[in-house]
Amino acid sequence: MKQDNPLLQTNCLPAFKTIKPEHVKPALTSVLASNRAQLEAVLADPRNQQAPDWNSLMLPLEEGEDSLNQLWSTVSHLHAVMNTPQLRAAYNECQPLVTAFSTELGQNSALHACVQRLYARREELALDSSQQKILQDRLLDFKLAGVTLPAAEKTRFAELENRLAELATQFSNNVLDATMAWSKHITNENLLAGLSAQARQTAVTLAQSKGLDGAVLTLDAPCYLAVMSTADNQALRREMYEAFTARASELDSPTGEWDNRGVIDEILCCRAELAELLGYASYAELSLARKMAASVDRVQDFLDDLIESSLAPAKAEFEELQQFVRTEYQQDVVNAWDVSYYSEKLRQRKFNISQEELRAYFPVERVKQGLFEIIKRLYGVSISRNTRVDTWHEQVEFYDIHRDGELIAQCYLDLFSREGKRQGAWMADCRGRRLSRDRRWQLPVAYLVCNFNAPGADSPSLLTHNEVTTLFHEFGHGLHHLLTRENYLASSGINGVAWDAVELPSQLMENWCWQSQSIALISGHYQTGEVLPDAILQRLLAARNFQAGMRSVRQLEFALFDFRLHHEARVDAIRAEQAGGFLARILQQTRARTQVYPVPASNRFQNSFNHIFAGGYAAGYYSYKWAEVLSADVFSRFADAGIFDTETSTRFLDKILSKGGGRDALTLFVDFMGREPDPTALLEQEGLSRIAARADEENGKNAGI
Repeated sequence: MKQDNPLLQTNCLPAFKTIKPEHVKPALTSVLASNRAQLEAVLADPRNQQAPDWNSLMLPLEEGEDSLNQLWSTVSHLHAVMNTPQLRAAYNECQPLVTAFSTELGQNSALHACVQRLYARREELALDSSQQKILQDRLLDFKLAGVTLPAAEKTRFAELENRLAELATQFSNNVLDATMAWSKHITNENLLAGLSAQARQTAVTLAQSKGLDGAVLTLDAPCYLAVMSTADNQALRREMYEAFTARASELDSPTGEWDNRGVIDEILCCRAELAELLGYASYAELSLARKMAASVDRVQDFLDDLIESSLAPAKAEFEELQQFVRTEYQQDVVNAWDVSYYSEKLRQRKFNISQEELRAYFPVERVKQGLFEIIKRLYGVSISRNTRVDTWHEQVEFYDIHRDGELIAQCYLDLFSREGKRQGAWMADCRGRRLSRDRRWQLPVAYLVCNFNAPGADSPSLLTHNEVTTLFHEFGHGLHHLLTRENYLASSGINGVAWDAVELPSQLMENWCWQSQSIALISGHYQTGEVLPDAILQRLLAARNFQAGMRSVRQLEFALFDFRLHHEARVDAIRAEQAGGFLARILQQTRARTQVYPVPASNRFQNSFNHIFAGGYAAGYYSYKWAEVLSADVFSRFADAGIFDTETSTRFLDKILSKGGGRDALTLFVDFMGREPDPTALLEQEGLSRIAARADEENGKNAGI
């Protein structure tokens, strides 16, 4: 069996070229059977029934967890980046088996008792801080899996968990299918006026691949964002905006086959019922049991404070945009599909700089090499290409990471958009670092995924500065996973890290996209090699906080919507309203607090909100703003000492980055900073404190104060 099924090969990287959909279920069935047998042996061990130690209890469990993680992470990754009907069918068939096994472990009373006995012996056995944290996390996992529930409620809990896993997959598939189903064939090249040469060429190349003349536009992120920010034709912008924001809704298909309204309602009902079973007032309260913020009131106060700091600047920025459009374009109304376009025009007017013009200075190869050099200077590791490793697509690259000549980690880099690949950018775990029972190291391996325009036949892939920050962001996640020094899978990398702290390393890395010393490393004109000239750099830096208030409020709208949705959702209330009615009401109320400009009634962004309905951010989207506070605070130390100061970077590596989930996130932060987080650095970094002060001053003048 192992010889015939590449998914059962262990102690090696995935053999992507030989993996087929028909391998998935046999491999998973085999691993689950092995894990169940191993669990029986662990529970039958007399030591674990009386006085368990780490080696008798936790190491065997970790081995089983690792074997399942390796298999399922491979399948899940392929499902995200090389989605086919056959693989989707195999994934959908097997995903409930994985969920059921997880619930089975979490509700195993005998195993729970063993872990309790081991935790009670923690001082006697002199368990280290990581081991103790892992046991605390495991005991919380048991609680949140309903281990103490009566039998009937345990069964219902398992049903809900399984259904939620199915619904998340369905939600994500609906978004992907709706995105892929829409395209616009253009034969009149005048409609493409304003688009960059790269955006045009990508659209032409796609048309040629389909046997068409002219160009083809899609809702893939690089194409959509290029049209919304640079296409001169307003009707085209409106058409694409309405198609993009109606994805997976009742508006995007005559048959409603991808409509996520019912899916969302059922997800919310299942989550609310889960919370009730476990004794929590809401799913938001349940979610916070694993987060740094800890309480509903603290999150609500946090969001309220940031909304108060951001809303006045955001309204002032939009008024400036409206005045610009009235004066320069004689247009009284700035529609939702106009905002990005005219904002880019205003940016150019104020700072003489545009994202599209910056592309020439950020060819992807130059950006990668500069990124690797920055990481080397900060953390003393070298990153080099390895062409001998099997990948899932010809565009995917593989890298080795060395420190002092020793291989310590590896990663895959999949940067370009294509059909069958999920939108967005993310880091995922391929292999986690751990020390096995035979004292052999398993090195961490990461998947790093983006969706940039692919290079053309005669031209390189050129990135906007925004895309450069996206790459740095995801590599920050990657460093958290790859540079860990934890010995145990459950605390290695991002495992065991509070969800609202997991964005700290990623958002911190974005800062090196804005410093003159680091921009000199990541920029180089694709034709001449010239580093971004200082005159352009100064304009880029001056434009950094352009519409910072509007950006902040947009994120806060998403965060508040998500948190209210999961704090207020009740099964009876959702079922009493029409499909999507509860959600629409919460969204309307949220926008009443945060909205800077109106959005059309056709906007159904919530139907494609993968983060909270198919990802890990349910009742946790606030984490992005929470982590912005943490990252700005941490970067203030680098700004004071120097962005390549080795003492500061070494302290960050030693006290936060390498620690993974081995200690509580707040403890690690305080250990590095010497105090708890302070939002002042974020407000100053984004210029919001100055803008708010000016707005207050102006309001005071208008009021005659």
